[in-house]
Amino acid sequence: MSAHRLDRDEARAIAVRAQWLGRHRPENLLATVRHLMLLQVDPTAAVAPSADLVAWSRLGSSYHPEQLTRALEDRSLVEHNALVRPMEDIALLLAGMARWPSREAPREWLRANESFRRDVVERLRSSGPLLSREIPDTSSVPWASTGWTDDRNVTQMLEFLMMRGEVAIAGRRGRQRLWDVADRVYPPGMPVVPEDEARRIRAERRLRALGIAREKGASVPGEPVDVGDTGEPAVVEGVPGTWRVDPNALGRPFLGRTALLSPFDRLVHDRVRTQEIFGFEYVLEMYKPKARRRWGYFALPVLHHDKLVGKLDAVADRSAGRFVVNELHEDVPLTASARDEVRAEIEALAGWLGLAVTDRAS
Repeated sequence: MSAHRLDRDEARAIAVRAQWLGRHRPENLLATVRHLMLLQVDPTAAVAPSADLVAWSRLGSSYHPEQLTRALEDRSLVEHNALVRPMEDIALLLAGMARWPSREAPREWLRANESFRRDVVERLRSSGPLLSREIPDTSSVPWASTGWTDDRNVTQMLEFLMMRGEVAIAGRRGRQRLWDVADRVYPPGMPVVPEDEARRIRAERRLRALGIAREKGASVPGEPVDVGDTGEPAVVEGVPGTWRVDPNALGRPFLGRTALLSPFDRLVHDRVRTQEIFGFEYVLEMYKPKARRRWGYFALPVLHHDKLVGKLDAVADRSAGRFVVNELHEDVPLTASARDEVRAEIEALAGWLGLAVTDRAS
């Protein structure tokens, strides 16, 4: 079939509406996560934990973090590989778990530590759920890496066994994960969807959640950013190459609003797509030295209707009861009405956090 021809305005509206960031807000957390497919978990809480911030950006003040906690406790949602997913979606991952890992280094380390693996699983079965620090390290060969996991043998084993489907995250104690054997976390009799079918279903749902995406994209951990040959072909005016678009997203009216987004929000997660469709440059700068940051440690992308218009450098100072606005970086000069809408959203975010807005100069 011939490709749909979209201008940038149409492409942006499709992307924003698909992420449930238009004027009409969803009604509850579970429906939101089922549509978005996931909430990314990240320990950084300079403003709020990312999963909570993504939920608030959609649901507004009706959302409270306790809702996510309860959903994880009653197992309607589950955490897997740093992503919160609907429990039923684990069925789409089980076939891939069965053949993990594909890389040689993890395979060799697991082979060398077979007795350690058995020890971990047996300890969890007899005493779980447990924190990683409550599990003895009986490894024969330590895990070596160039990053933060070097010699963290218990944590690495738990991560690997989670990816293999032998153990699962049963919940959290504070910010620490609780681990248990998978058959006590995942529902009994959960079907195993064949891997090719699971990949197709996930791609179709990903396109519904994104609206428009590349057929092939960069390889990323967790959930991919591309959608294969699902949907229908499209070209976007002024952007090289072809896209895939959700046909159900075409020709629908768009009513926008202003929103403050987590840096891990799926609207901006694919930085290449964000640049191509929105003309918006964004880099999460918390890993950069302070002197090299342009926008701030945990700057929030600012969505105004169908455009990404800036970054908000702000921090939640909970001990002082303040939401400190360091700077609003405007990618393009905002109109007075747009600036008022952004300010109202800042006030709404601060109010949701139970804090008072304070500008840095105050």
